[in-house]
Amino acid sequence: MKKNIILFLLAIGSCATYAQEIKWMTFNEAMEAQKKNPKPIFMDVYTDWCGPCKMLDKNTFSDPAFAAHISKNYYAVKFNGEGTDVIKYKGQVMTNPNHNPNARGRNAAHQFTSYLKVQGYPSMYILDAKGELKSPIVGYYTADQLLPLVK
Repeated sequence: MKKNIILFLLAIGSCATYAQEIKWMTFNEAMEAQKKNPKPIFMDVYTDWCGPCKMLDKNTFSDPAFAAHISKNYYAVKFNGEGTDVIKYKGQVMTNPNHNPNARGRNAAHQFTSYLKVQGYPSMYILDAKGELKSPIVGYYTADQLLPLVK
């Protein structure tokens, strides 16, 4: 009986070791965290209606190796390109003044989305440890395809 319990606990512990999940934060939270502990930011710019965005969440961002790499090396940000967050970046305050809370499907683009020059969804951005934007990665990628781009 004790042997079974020990084996069961070891099995659970092994599963917990491999179950890696990305801890997402807001853009403003990541910028504040960078001030205390400089580290690059990996930002996923998505919309609620975007099918490939949902596939990234389900397939790519949940991949244990990808999630472990992002969690260890980046602050991970989820940003809704049509959302209502108030973004503070480079001395600017950006909002989504045309957002329609009753809209179904597509909505107005956030000012930060325009600032980023988002050409399509999903778009992923890396900001270096000083908060400077790098070139975007646009479209759906598997974990195996995306991992080399973020290393």
